[in-house]
Amino acid sequence: AENIPAATQLFTPHWIVRYLVENSLGRLWLLNRPNSRLPVRMDYYIPPEEPETDFLQIAKPEEIKLCDPACGSGHMLTYAFDLLYAIYEEEGYAPDDIPALIMEHNLTGIEIDERAGALAAFALAMKAAEKLGRRKFLKLAVQPNIVVLQDVCFGEDELKDYMAEVGRDLFTADLRETLGQFEQAKNLGSLIQPALKDPTEVRRVLASHDFDGNLFLSGTHKQMRDILQMAEALSQHYHVVVANPPYAATSGLNAKLQELGNLNFPNSKSDLFAMFIERGFDLTVDYGYSAMVTMQSWMFLSSYAKFRNKVEHQATISAMVHMGNMVMGIAFGTTATIWRKSIDSEGLGAFCFVDHEDVRETGRPLKFPPRNKRNLAAAGSGYLFRASSKDFQGIPGRPIAYWLSKAEFRAFSECEPLGNYAVSSNGIQTGNNGKYVRNWPEISFAEFQKKWFPYNKGGRFRKWYGNLENFVNWKENGKDIRSEKNHCARGEEFYFKLGLTWSDITSGQLSARLLPAGCLFDATGPSAFFADRELTHIGLALMNAKFTDAWSKILNPTVHFQSGDFRKIPLKITDSQSPVRDISRELVAVSKSDWDAYETSWDFTTLPLLSPDHRRETLEGSYLRLRAHGQSITDNMQRLEEENNRIFIEAYGLQDELTPEVPIEEITLTCNPAYRYGVKISEEEREQRLLADTTAEFLSYAVGCMFGRYSLDKPGLVLANQGETLADYLAQLPEPTFMPDGDNVIPILDDTWFTDDIVERFHEFLRVTFGEEHFQANVAFIESALGKSLRKYF
Repeated sequence: AENIPAATQLFTPHWIVRYLVENSLGRLWLLNRPNSRLPVRMDYYIPPEEPETDFLQIAKPEEIKLCDPACGSGHMLTYAFDLLYAIYEEEGYAPDDIPALIMEHNLTGIEIDERAGALAAFALAMKAAEKLGRRKFLKLAVQPNIVVLQDVCFGEDELKDYMAEVGRDLFTADLRETLGQFEQAKNLGSLIQPALKDPTEVRRVLASHDFDGNLFLSGTHKQMRDILQMAEALSQHYHVVVANPPYAATSGLNAKLQELGNLNFPNSKSDLFAMFIERGFDLTVDYGYSAMVTMQSWMFLSSYAKFRNKVEHQATISAMVHMGNMVMGIAFGTTATIWRKSIDSEGLGAFCFVDHEDVRETGRPLKFPPRNKRNLAAAGSGYLFRASSKDFQGIPGRPIAYWLSKAEFRAFSECEPLGNYAVSSNGIQTGNNGKYVRNWPEISFAEFQKKWFPYNKGGRFRKWYGNLENFVNWKENGKDIRSEKNHCARGEEFYFKLGLTWSDITSGQLSARLLPAGCLFDATGPSAFFADRELTHIGLALMNAKFTDAWSKILNPTVHFQSGDFRKIPLKITDSQSPVRDISRELVAVSKSDWDAYETSWDFTTLPLLSPDHRRETLEGSYLRLRAHGQSITDNMQRLEEENNRIFIEAYGLQDELTPEVPIEEITLTCNPAYRYGVKISEEEREQRLLADTTAEFLSYAVGCMFGRYSLDKPGLVLANQGETLADYLAQLPEPTFMPDGDNVIPILDDTWFTDDIVERFHEFLRVTFGEEHFQANVAFIESALGKSLRKYF
């Protein structure tokens, strides 16, 4: 408990304090005084879009009760003091009376740290002194109502004597339970929910007893009054609750706090801030406001789905500022949210997003609200998003995806999810990948399809086809793997079936690929299986559509996209989508051809540079022809992907907010240098790297021919010791065989490759391939293309 304050304190920037207080306390007052001049001083107030008629009635300022249940040094309370002062002043109260009225009637702070509580009381006192002047302030009898929680324990005999003195009838079961609740007050803080419903009345009764002369019971009497004061603060209902609650995952907190979370806050127990959100609603009167700045995780994570559902049935978001990393000086996103404690599923809340670039060096926003950059079609003004809890209800898990357009909300609420058309599953967890997983060149072909089977493990960002490079030991239906303690084999009924797959870890963009029949799949390469091939291609096309990546991050905002998330993507099938299947087939074919063009693919047959379609008299001429072909298929793939986007955008009615364009670096072909090397380097540098790597691939293939791995006369791998192709060899095996589809990692060429004998044989390879008359030109071309690292050998 002694570490909690230091570990969870976070300073709240003043503009966020103002935003929270102005849109809770300020809004409540303006609902009761619509002609008030208060908005002139409230720079961060966002008025409702429509006039509200159903609100909490306030007759005079003294009625307003505001509480900060984690007040720290009083930042929220001091600004609330300023706003309340303006309210009293506007109502015609005498300036000299206002500070005492505010501290007597309006403000309560609750804190577990004594030093912070003292600072909060001092800050409010200084506010009063500022308004009254020193002489009048020194005569002020009222003190700030800052309740610093204290641990209080009673001995059984001690209570017996005290009860005998004040009367046992007063000590009901609720009072007895309440006395025990404060034994760890400094640990549990404002999360304590006193069992005693009316501590004020008990406190009044005890006040009639005088124990000043009783040496033995005076201490007990003081402790009783302390507990009742704390219980009174924690059992009241306030018109406004405003706080920056502690942030701390309860997995790192002590057992008593975890026990309290499990018992009283089962839907929000994973973090203190979420428990405080729930507790804030307990402290708030119906139609009152709870305003808190918290971590953003509650808005999206599936672990908070039940919490969001419960909150939705208690309160309505009236306003929110969603903040990116570092806006509050911390390396994670936060959100300042104002809830009204009433249920209005169609009530529109005002949402805005503030990024680090929207904030000055002083910490204040450059402009408020900043112009939104997420989805202009979702917000009429371009500055505020308007969304209701009814909008979120259609999205699985109800994430607070306020920036979606009406068309996107309709897509989630009206379209059937992919899970209605396909079954998705994680695959095998071997328990020891180092033992059971191999890159495909490492396996013995004699054991192919007896022990080793193609294995999809996800991989890097690549669409349509590829990332197939591993085999797994699944001998005798995984007998060895099933003996491992930590193994898991999910989705067994889909092993070796045609489907689509993606990478579970998607720190960048989501990308889906066809999973060929005959493959097993890993836990990090979740896969989905449709009833027929036509639907498989529609699902694949949707997964690679422009907007699906954004939707995937709504359904799971972490770096993961799991099989359960896939099932929630909305699929809208229309007649206009029939071309999608053909587009998907063609894109898969183009991507597969590109994948197989490299000798590290298990379906590699011949080097494209030497194929009849591209081969010219010289190596340079062949390269230029190949490069032109690569650019052509890249352009064609970009056109097809944009047509795929256009069809889906029209199907979902997203024309007003999305365009179908696909950046060149997202065309995931290895022959596309913008994808292969990224766009952070210049186009000239990309072309030079592509030339060097293509030349290195040529060298690797040439060496493979010298060693008998390949032959210029026969496509594919050749078994050097038998003079047969791999296909010939596999045809002799007793079981049905196939060759799936693989990867392209360029072999590293280093000094160990280039003995004098190899260089001499390579020169002969050049002469045989292109002729003696082009030998010098080809050597010069290779030297130029490879650069200094390998130039010395040629």
